[in-house]
Amino acid sequence: MTATVSFPIDSPTGPRTVTLAHERKGAGEPLLLLHGIGHHLQAWHPVTDLLAAEYEVIAVDLPGFGASDPLPDRVPYDLDTIAPALGALCSALGVTTPHVAGNSLGGLLALEMGRVGLVRSVTALSPAGFWTETERRYAFTALRAMRAGARALPLPLLERLSRSAAGRAALTGTIYARPARRAPEAVVAETLALRGATGFERTLAAGGAVRFTADVPDLPVTIAWGSGDRLLLPRQGVRAKYTVPGARLVRLPGCGHVPMHDDPALVARVVLDTARAAGSGPTPGAGEGAAADRR
Repeated sequence: MTATVSFPIDSPTGPRTVTLAHERKGAGEPLLLLHGIGHHLQAWHPVTDLLAAEYEVIAVDLPGFGASDPLPDRVPYDLDTIAPALGALCSALGVTTPHVAGNSLGGLLALEMGRVGLVRSVTALSPAGFWTETERRYAFTALRAMRAGARALPLPLLERLSRSAAGRAALTGTIYARPARRAPEAVVAETLALRGATGFERTLAAGGAVRFTADVPDLPVTIAWGSGDRLLLPRQGVRAKYTVPGARLVRLPGCGHVPMHDDPALVARVVLDTARAAGSGPTPGAGEGAAADRR
């Protein structure tokens, strides 16, 4: 069940209050899950039960997405604000140094949380911030087109499109390698989430100058990329590996930009392997550019 929590944050305009929606499930060490731009916490539902078998899973709607309120006026949507705000969220929930897994924007935030010491392990799935300027412009153009389409479609037409494999591919083929497998009701829900994302423009504007250039030392880090990612191209994973040399670089065969839906079992295995490594030494395959091909 989705709940909300309000908590104070520091911002350039002084102390402010933020309200975020979240879901909690399972027991054990905490594992924070962060979605991408325009999405919502339900993006993680295909893997939640698999992860909750070993960890207390906390899936979050980022500010201005899903059921979470936008940030207060004049509070920036940049890494220096959002990452500490997520740390404050954890404190408000009684959680100390969770594991974190994030996708796209959430992957970038997960790496930043790791860099500043807020978490004990990081799994970043197709994280933003490792692009060239040309690649960034391409991704932002595609995201704006998806947003415009979501806002233009009347609900009856959206529901009709979602009922066919071709329609689901048209609606979500940019982010999924296997869009036809998506449930019609899930496609409708995530399209409506993209339509109603009050934080979309401010987040995209803040991301224009973002490049992740710092190492994330002294904790297990996995950077995983879908081989069929059409939004942030897989070659960006190689740059990420050079930036975070101790990370395990994993290929997700047959997966798109949001791999949790394309291969839930594989994604869950990657997240669990990384989290387990926090208690048992170096990340499996660290420094080897390992690929998570099916064995």
